[in-house]
Amino acid sequence: MKIRLDINNKAHRQRIKYVVGDFLMSNVAWFIYNIVRYQMGTVVGWPYLESYLKSDMVIAGQIFFPLMMMVTYIFSGYYNNVYRKSRVQELLTTAASATINTLLIFFLALINDVVGVRGSDYEMILILWALLFGLVYLVRFIITHSAINQIKTRKWTFPTLIIGSGSAALSFANKLNSRRRSSGHDIKGFVNIPGENPVKGNPLPCYDLDELKEVCAREGIWELIVVPSRDDTVQTMSAINKLFDLGLPIMISPEYFNKMQTPVTISDIYGEPLVNISRSSMSDSGKNIKRAIDVLVSIIALILLTPLYIIVALIIKLTSPGPIFYKQERIGLHNKPFHIIKFRSMVQNAESTGKPQLTTDNDPRITPFGRFMRKYRIDELPQFWNVLKGEMSIVGPRPERQYYIDQITPLVPAYSLLRQVRPGITSMGMVKYGYAKDVDEMVERVKYDLMYLNNMSLLNDIKILIYTIKIVFAGRGM
Repeated sequence: MKIRLDINNKAHRQRIKYVVGDFLMSNVAWFIYNIVRYQMGTVVGWPYLESYLKSDMVIAGQIFFPLMMMVTYIFSGYYNNVYRKSRVQELLTTAASATINTLLIFFLALINDVVGVRGSDYEMILILWALLFGLVYLVRFIITHSAINQIKTRKWTFPTLIIGSGSAALSFANKLNSRRRSSGHDIKGFVNIPGENPVKGNPLPCYDLDELKEVCAREGIWELIVVPSRDDTVQTMSAINKLFDLGLPIMISPEYFNKMQTPVTISDIYGEPLVNISRSSMSDSGKNIKRAIDVLVSIIALILLTPLYIIVALIIKLTSPGPIFYKQERIGLHNKPFHIIKFRSMVQNAESTGKPQLTTDNDPRITPFGRFMRKYRIDELPQFWNVLKGEMSIVGPRPERQYYIDQITPLVPAYSLLRQVRPGITSMGMVKYGYAKDVDEMVERVKYDLMYLNNMSLLNDIKILIYTIKIVFAGRGM
């Protein structure tokens, strides 16, 4: 565990470097801009530059605007991953953040500056953008360049396990180790995929899947790379499914990933193209914004819907014996179990046999009021609490019970990939297909959720929400 903590500490220090550098350069950029702004005559009423810079207005701006810029940097996703940054992506992210901050500052503080010449107004905006972009990017470039050199020269390494123990896995490990410029991987061993024949004479240890969690903790594993030697998608995906609950990056070659008939998003790791299947294709900024929206909407919903919650709770209590809420264990992000919360729509002890049962048409276990709630999906409303806690998202693949996951995965191996993201209250599967009455229908619905995973975006989330609202008001929830 010591190794893992050491790398986490390095990552924490690296993130602090970026945050401090951004904050300092944002301050410097805003300070220089105020001097330029004064010298170009866009500020009136101050006879001397010194008195202007000491004014309460400028001092307040020197505090407020850099902090505002930091919020933009956070939402841009720049701090999400501090290692192995793409130079091109860093350039584009910094330019986009500078553009957003420039526009915000213009509408909040500069729109009332009157020069009289429209060209000078554009010039001032361009100068502000150039200062915000140039100074911030300069420091980011220096920090990133230093980190890349540390990785390439093997001063920084990341303990890695190869999932696979056949000839392909050994060949891949040798390829990584023989590179003149390191990719940062420090191979600590191999993990046997059931059905493979481990290569004899391998100098590194070979572990079983069952002991993986213990090995990762002991060796401080930072990353997992899947390199199967057999063309057995079911066995490989079954093995991958067990990796998600470790919460580690899971990489796989695009050649094998293509066999799952899923679009590929390649992470170019210093010449070795790999697909990160532990994270969705949505950008880091999109993920941050999506989570912020989840939290904000959940808080508003929980407050505004309180009267409805009270009314529904009273009706449930008066019309059917048993608890108001129904909790059931589901599998969420990175295979972590959680308890989904619903208004109880069935009779008490609806699964008294102990075996999970799906709802069918005219299911006698559904109470009369429960049928009404399901029709308008009122029973789902308490799940805003799950969203607020971070167990779910408003839009995402519907979470299932382990009992059904074990039946679906052999039929749709790519189903395991849904554990990349938080499950949702509503989903493309629920909108396009609805409730499933058996495993075959669940398999059909999963295809829509995989389609959503491959096309995740805030725009698609909005579309799904609009369709969900239409379904709710039309009473087509069942």
